[in-house]
Amino acid sequence: MSKTDIKEINQNRYNFKNKDEYDFKIKKGLTKEIIEEISNQKSDPDWMREFRLKALDVYNELELPTWGPDLHELDMSEIATYVRPKSQLSNSWEDVPEDIKDTFDKLGIPEAEKSSLAGVGAQYDSEVVYHSMKKELLEQGVVYTDMETAIKEYPDLVKNHFMKCVPVYDHKFVALHGAVWSGGSFVYVPKGVKVDIPLQSYFRLNSPESGQFEHTLIIVDEGASLHFIEGCSAPKYNKVNLHAGCVELYVKDNSYLRYSTIENWSKNMLNLNTKKAIVGKNAKMDWVSRFLWF
Repeated sequence: MSKTDIKEINQNRYNFKNKDEYDFKIKKGLTKEIIEEISNQKSDPDWMREFRLKALDVYNELELPTWGPDLHELDMSEIATYVRPKSQLSNSWEDVPEDIKDTFDKLGIPEAEKSSLAGVGAQYDSEVVYHSMKKELLEQGVVYTDMETAIKEYPDLVKNHFMKCVPVYDHKFVALHGAVWSGGSFVYVPKGVKVDIPLQSYFRLNSPESGQFEHTLIIVDEGASLHFIEGCSAPKYNKVNLHAGCVELYVKDNSYLRYSTIENWSKNMLNLNTKKAIVGKNAKMDWVSRFLWF
């Protein structure tokens, strides 16, 4: 098979799009009023609202990075930082709207869940629309949910770890993430628990001239183990889109984490993701990344 044939297959696999329909889309730009509106839309607790506003201040203080990709095309006044799809979070695949369900069907997510995964999360634009985990993991005390649910149900655990591994002063686009983040995954594996089958979250950006800012926070407690897989993709547009997610991995003493990420981006996507890990004494982490541009 020729390189051209492979490129065409990859484009066909990921370069499809739905009509840009949504329940709510924030106006373009980046102001205090926009951050407050995102916080209102998400019913943030007070500490998170204050965190977002502080992160916006840091964003405005910091200069553009002098390393990394050319950012001359990026104009934040032309980016919508929050897009809520016409779907509620569900643990039943049948309850997901047909167009969104069809998107993840084409990406192979339901089939992978049936054959080889212990749990799945699926995010469309700015919100997680589907989440499930096998009953036996629940019984072992494993937590795998979206970040918004985690903030409400595990507030202390989240607050003690959120953007401590990746602090907002790291660079300008980490601060941007802290201000506008939405969606993402939260995983907590209790002490001594071995999760033998992988968990996977998939993030799909559909809306043009917008950004996706999911936050992944994983805590593998002492003596525990986990394999976590992330996938990301977006269709090709003639307008700039922005991906500035954040991944924080805490691998406690004597524990093990394998983190695998597979990202498939169109060339109009600026991918400014930031990922870091804190690995404890006698702990081990394997990090596998694969990126494809079409």
